[in-house]
Amino acid sequence: MRWRYVTYVVGLLTLSMALAMVPALVVGLYYGDGSTIPMAMAIAITAVCGAAMYFSFRGKAVDSLSTREGMAIVSFGWIAVGAFGALPFVFGIESCSFTDAYFESISGFTTTGASILDNIEGVAKGILFWRCLIQWLGGMGIIVLSIAILPFLRVGGMQLFKAEVPSPVPDKLKPRLKETAALLWKVYILFSVIMVILLMAGGMNLFESLCHAFTTLPTGGFSTKNLSIAHYQSTYLDITFIVFMVLAGINFTLHYQLLRGRPLAFWKDAECRFFLGLLVLLTAAVSFNIYGNVYDQAGESLRYGAFQVVSIITTTGFATADYLQWPAMSQLILLVCMFIGASAGSTGGGIKVLRVMLLFKYCYRELFSLIHPQAIAHIKIGGKRVPDDVVKSIIGFLALYIGLFVVCSVLLAGLGVDFVTSFGAVAASIGNIGPGFGMVGPMGNYAGLPALGKWLLAWCMLLGRLEIYTVIILFVPEFWRK
Repeated sequence: MRWRYVTYVVGLLTLSMALAMVPALVVGLYYGDGSTIPMAMAIAITAVCGAAMYFSFRGKAVDSLSTREGMAIVSFGWIAVGAFGALPFVFGIESCSFTDAYFESISGFTTTGASILDNIEGVAKGILFWRCLIQWLGGMGIIVLSIAILPFLRVGGMQLFKAEVPSPVPDKLKPRLKETAALLWKVYILFSVIMVILLMAGGMNLFESLCHAFTTLPTGGFSTKNLSIAHYQSTYLDITFIVFMVLAGINFTLHYQLLRGRPLAFWKDAECRFFLGLLVLLTAAVSFNIYGNVYDQAGESLRYGAFQVVSIITTTGFATADYLQWPAMSQLILLVCMFIGASAGSTGGGIKVLRVMLLFKYCYRELFSLIHPQAIAHIKIGGKRVPDDVVKSIIGFLALYIGLFVVCSVLLAGLGVDFVTSFGAVAASIGNIGPGFGMVGPMGNYAGLPALGKWLLAWCMLLGRLEIYTVIILFVPEFWRK
């Protein structure tokens, strides 16, 4: 492990964070809302620390980057940007401790959307803009962004890409990783611009449109309003958010193919078909369940049911209704959505639809083998055989995911948090969703949790965002041995 090079790259990322804070400083200057000095202080500290790491450990370029080094850069890079990204909250929000600030920051970068803010609308616009911008940066990944715009990180790029891109099997659209990352970012930016225009057409001002586009495409869920999207009470805006949440929950390589003139890209992809079909099925179930029980009109039931199902399964976490007041069946469906998550290769979190598909196929193969013990059955996705080692790795991932969820829920409950809140908070954090159940439901927040609980949940957010292995491997003794 070449720690000198790892620290050098983390320093480079930290310097990039200082540069990323500049737009929020400009917003603060424009509105004159008192966030200018806090943002300037945060930029100065971040730039000095980043420069110190960068210049102190800069050396000759390496010929290759091991998988261990790639994972170390990703893990420590996210921890570092979370810490420096917390500085604007520490300086710009009254009585905000570093624990709360780090929780808010890491929730933003991991696109979780869990918040400790009681009065979002009372926060300065410059800070709110930063809060939304970090979700947009975290959505496609800070490491991928660095690969796209910093050519001197081209060495070992594939190791970083495997550790960063939220997909069981990363797709390379182009032979060179730099081109792949750049293409993904172009699609990401294009969708963001289109959404800003549509939101403004629906009555939002430019600031609110930018902030909500910044938190929808990365499936983040931070809003500039205390009541989230429920504040606007607009059918047009609800539909717009639903469409873009669905797009964000689909593999971004399919969007690229669609833009390249392949209109059947979505239909030809087995995972996308399964995902869209699941959305329709779950939306129908929830809408039917709340019709007559919560809403008297079928249109209202469909509107609110669809929004909440899409918001939770894509792990965005926006809310237009308090689903804790819905029937138990609808709440359980939303809980299942928290675990399923979005498509592989999307900006969403959760277990991922591809893994769920493979699990179903694996279970069916085992049942088939009991009936036909002499038969040789293979698991296929999209007509292609899935290697057994990939199936085993996915089963291992699922076991780790559920195991860590149970352990963290027990630990949070051990800190004095009630059962429902512990269960919901960990599910929402490790799935990068945001709102959970109990006191952290759609109309609540995480402010009332104990400090140790917030650090535990921040760790859960990192686990979910970096696909568990990248973080959990740091606790394996062999990782640190030469």
